[in-house]
Parts: sequence; structure tokens; C-alpha cells
Amino acid sequence: MDGVNLIELLADNNFGDTRAPALAGPTGLVIILLLVAGTIFLIRNMNKRLKRLPESFPPKTGEFQAKAVEPERANGAHAEDEK
Repeated sequence: MDGVNLIELLADNNFGDTRAPALAGPTGLVIILLLVAGTIFLIRNMNKRLKRLPESFPPKTGEFQAKAVEPERANGAHAEDEK
């Protein structure tokens, strides 16, 4: 093999994009339509589940109940200390 044939071999398009260009548009449209349909079904399902939730949840009781922590001021004083 001489240098010219090697360059032609390396420059040849063998990367899998040799399909007809007319196929890319319809394939992309099908993919976009499937994504839109999936998104619509997910949103509908989420709305149904949110409607089934109660307006408010009862407060937790028991040993592992989280306690509300009052935020500290920038100087380290609590809001109660300033009164």
C-alpha cells in the first residue's frame, strides 16, 4: 500500500451514517412524539396521585418526632434573647 491508498482508506466514511438522509426526519419526529406522549401520561398520573393526597397530614407523634429548631441570628443570638 502506498501513502495515497492509506489516506483514502482512512478518509472513507465508515461511521454508520450511510443511511438515506430522508430517514432522519421521520425518525426524529417519531422519537419526539413518543417523548411528548410519555410526558403527558406522566403528568396525568402525577395529578391523579396529588389529588388523592389529604389536605394536611396529622402531626407525628412518638419518639422520633422532629423538633423545630429556631434559626440563629448572624451574631449568634436567638430571637428570644432580643426581647
